[in-house]
Parts: sequence; structure tokens; C-alpha cells
Amino acid sequence: MTTLDDVLSDLTAESLQLDQWVAGLAVGAWDTVTTPEGWTVTDQIAHLHWTDIASLTAIREPDAFGRMLKEAAGDPTGYVDAQSAETALVPAGDLLLLWREGRVDLDVALRAMPDGERIPWFGPPMSPASMATARIMETWAHGHDIAEALGITVPRTSRARHVCHIGVRARGYAYLARGERDPGVEIRVELTGPDGDLWAWGPDDATERVTGSGHDFALLATRRRHLDDVDVHAEGEHAAHWLTIVQAFAGLPGTDPVPLADRGLGG
Repeated sequence: MTTLDDVLSDLTAESLQLDQWVAGLAVGAWDTVTTPEGWTVTDQIAHLHWTDIASLTAIREPDAFGRMLKEAAGDPTGYVDAQSAETALVPAGDLLLLWREGRVDLDVALRAMPDGERIPWFGPPMSPASMATARIMETWAHGHDIAEALGITVPRTSRARHVCHIGVRARGYAYLARGERDPGVEIRVELTGPDGDLWAWGPDDATERVTGSGHDFALLATRRRHLDDVDVHAEGEHAAHWLTIVQAFAGLPGTDPVPLADRGLGG
């Protein structure tokens, strides 16, 4: 059974890996564009830091977080990006230090939470383990954007399992985000981790299945890759459709990923 300590240890490892990628960057390299939408390295780290601080506020200052929820309700599609953009105005060196301090503070706060307590959030309240898992997913996804822009090969680690877990558990939300109705059909998901271990969800006897690489499913669920470019396969019409809309994050799905061949990066 995965414990809160296990999840937080993986969050620390994922954050440290990203920290190593950006710590030695020249100031100008922080302006490297990392996404088709124009997010820079600075924007990515600012977003991670702001979300860490929002999480910490939800734990330690529920009244202040309640005010954040009201502000977000007034701008549901732009609030988080606006807050992240403001954070991105901090000079790169200072931002890196703030991100380091914030993630340590969040680790301490999550470890200190009483068993069974839930944390308010922009969506449903979360357990400490769920919040830590969500932070892994965000760090993994945004870290992938940064690594790819900097020409760094992203290591395949078992930490991608946390990303896959959210992607599977959020299946119902993926339909909602697209304005579709959940068909209520059971799907068995069997993914292979980097060490050859099996990551599985859903009933063994489900007639529809998703199989393939755990790392690639995480890329698909964070919408960093098009289905054409991943080693993930479906059996059954509902499973096949789900793979076209799967997402592991809250909010709108955004622009669909473009196949690598269409981006001139090969197939």
C-alpha cells in the first residue's frame, strides 16, 4: 500500500530532478519557450510555485483560501494563469529560491495533517496524499515541457505511476470537460512501468481494455503527446474514445496535441 510518506518522497524526487535541470541555467535561458502557447521556463516554475503556495494556504489559512476561491469564481478560466503570470515577474534567481522554500513548506504542512482531514481546493476537497499526488502530476508534466525545450531526455521512472493513477481516476471528469456523458462502461487499464512491473486499474474481467507503456500513458493523460505518438492501445470503442480525451488535470482540456510528424519532429 502506498503511504503519504511514499508519495511525498516521490514528489521531492520529481521536484529535485526539475530543480537540477533549471538551477544552472543562464538568466536568458529562463526565457526559453516551452509550449505552443508561449510559456517560458520562468512561467513553468512560477506556475508550480504559485500552486504550491495556494496548496499551503488551503492547509494553513482556510479563510484566506476561501477568498481565493471567490476570486477564482469570478474568473474561472483565467484566474490561475493570471496569478502564475504575476509570480513570473519575480527575477529567475529569486523565483528558484522561492520555489525551493515553498515546496519544503508544503511537504512539512502535508506531513503534519491529522489522519482523515481533507484539504479544500478549487475542485473537490482532497486528502493529503491526493494533493501530493496532484503536485507530482503537475511537476512531472511541466518538467517534461522544460526538459524537452532544453533538449534534455526525460528519464522514465516509476513516479509516472502517480500521473497514470490520476488519469485513470479522472476518467469521468474527462467526459465532463468535453461536455460528454460518461457511458459507465468498465475499462481495465494495464500499463508497464520502466522496470517491467505492471500498473493496473479496473476489474480483471472488463471487456474493454487499455494497455501499453506507463510513461507514454502519463504523456497522453497530461496531454503532452498525441495518441499517434505513444505506445498505448485500446480494445473496445469506449476505451478507444477515452484515449482521445483522457486528461489528468482539472480545467478545460485546452488545444489538442499535434502529432510529432505534423510538427516536423518525426513519427
